[in-house]
Amino acid sequence: MNEKISRRQLIKGAAAGAAAISGARVFNAPYIIAQEPNKKLRCAVIGCGGRGESFHVPAAAKETLVALVDPDPRRIEGALARAKKEGQDPAKIKTFADYRKFFQEMKGQVDAVFTATPNHHHALISMLAMQNGMGIYVEKPMSYDISEARILAEASKKYKVATQMGNQGHSGEGYRRLVEYIQAGAIGNITEVYHWCDTVNGGVGPRPATMPPPNGMDWDSWIGPAPYRDYHPDHVIKKADGKIEIGHMHPHKWHFWHDFGGGALGNRGCHIMDGAHWALDLNGPCKITLEDAYGGTDERFPFSSIIRWDFPQRGDRAPVKVWWYDGKKRDVVSNEPGDFFDSAAPAARVKPPILLELEKEYGKERFEGNATVYVGEKGMMYTGFYGGGVRILPEKLHKETPVPEAKFERIKGSHTDDFLRGVRDPSYKPCANFEVSAPMTEFTLLGVLAIKAGQGNTIEWDGNKSTNLPKINNHIKREYREGWKW
Repeated sequence: MNEKISRRQLIKGAAAGAAAISGARVFNAPYIIAQEPNKKLRCAVIGCGGRGESFHVPAAAKETLVALVDPDPRRIEGALARAKKEGQDPAKIKTFADYRKFFQEMKGQVDAVFTATPNHHHALISMLAMQNGMGIYVEKPMSYDISEARILAEASKKYKVATQMGNQGHSGEGYRRLVEYIQAGAIGNITEVYHWCDTVNGGVGPRPATMPPPNGMDWDSWIGPAPYRDYHPDHVIKKADGKIEIGHMHPHKWHFWHDFGGGALGNRGCHIMDGAHWALDLNGPCKITLEDAYGGTDERFPFSSIIRWDFPQRGDRAPVKVWWYDGKKRDVVSNEPGDFFDSAAPAARVKPPILLELEKEYGKERFEGNATVYVGEKGMMYTGFYGGGVRILPEKLHKETPVPEAKFERIKGSHTDDFLRGVRDPSYKPCANFEVSAPMTEFTLLGVLAIKAGQGNTIEWDGNKSTNLPKINNHIKREYREGWKW
C-alpha cells in the first residue's frame, strides 16, 4: 500500500473501475432554516441576462423579488417574464439600469442581492451591498483583479453580512470527500494536478467597428468602472452561406475581453480548480507560466491556453505543479474585422497528455469535458465538474482505501440555500463566503495574469502585491473610471 507506482501502472490499473469514473453527482436534500422558516427575504438581482434570468431570478422568487437591475431593457423584460412564471408580481418589482441608483433608492428595503454581471462589476457591487447591510451572492470569480478580492475579504469581516461566491461545487459532497481522501493520504504526496476545460472564450483580430448599442441599452452603465470605449460587438463572422453573424458583448461574450472578463479560466476556474486549491493549500508564493496559447490579442483572450503553476514545499506538503488546459484550436480565416474565423471549420480540443492516456485506456466517454486528475505517489484521483464523481485510480486502490472520516460539515440544500441561511442567521457564515473565496479567486486570477504576461514569460509571485514583471503589476490593481469608485 505504501509503495510508489509508475504513472503507467496508475493508469493501467484502473480499468476494472473505469465505469465508476463517470459517477453521478451527489444531490443533497432540501433544507429549511429553523430560524423564522416562514420569513420571506427581500431579494434583488443585478445582471439579468443568462445566469441572472435562468438561475438567480428563480432563486430570488422563492423569497420575494423586489428589484431587477440591468442596463439592457431586453434583459429586464426577460427577467420580469421569468419572475412572473415563478409566481412573482412584475408590477411590484422595481427596475433599474444603473446599480448605483438601485443602492441609493433601496437602502433598507433589500435583504439579499444576487449578482450575475460581467466580472469588472463584481467588486463594486459587492462593496456597495455590504456597505448598505445587504447580503451579497456574486458569481465567480468574486472580483476582476487580485487587489479587489483581498479588499472584499477584509470588508466582509468589517460589515458582517452574509457573502457567497457562486462556485456551487464548494457546497457539494464531491470536493469535501476529495479533500478528506487527500488529507488522509489516500494517494500519498501529490506532485502533479491537471485541470481541463472545453470552454472557448477567446478571439483574434482587432476590435470590430463601433456601432450604436442595442436599442435602449445604457452603455455607460454597462462599462461601469472599466476604461471607457464606444460600443462594438464581440465579433462579426462571415458564415459559409455568405450571411453575417454579429455577436454582441452582452450578456455573455464579454468573457472574451481582457477589460471585462477572464477568458475560459476566469469563467470556469473557480469551479474546476476549487478542489486542488482546497486540498493542497495552493496559496502564497509560486511561479506561473503561460506554456502555450492559440489566438488572442492584447485585448482578447486566446481560443486555448495551457498554464502552469509551480508551488514550492508548503509545510509538510510536497512541491506541486498544477496545469490548466482550456479551449480549442480553430482555423483562423483572417485577422481582419468582420472575418475573424470560420465557425464551421474543425476545432481541435486542447487536452493534457495524461488525459489522452486515460482516454486511450478507458474510452473518451469516461471523462467529462471539465475535470481534474491528481497524481500522487500511490495512485491518482479524479473529479468531474463541481467535484462530482470522485474516484481513486487504480480501482484496486480505491477498494482497499478506507473511507476517511468526515471532517467538513455537509451543506444542507443548495449553494443558494446556504447563502440565504447566512442572510437569516448572522451567526452563520456561508461555506464560500468572501474570506474563503478570496484566496481561491486569487489563485485563479494568477493564471489570468500569466495570459496577460504572454507565452513563455514566467511570473514570480511573492504572495504580496507585485511580481517580477513590472508590466503585469498594473493588472493586480486597476484604476476605476471616474464616477465608479467606492
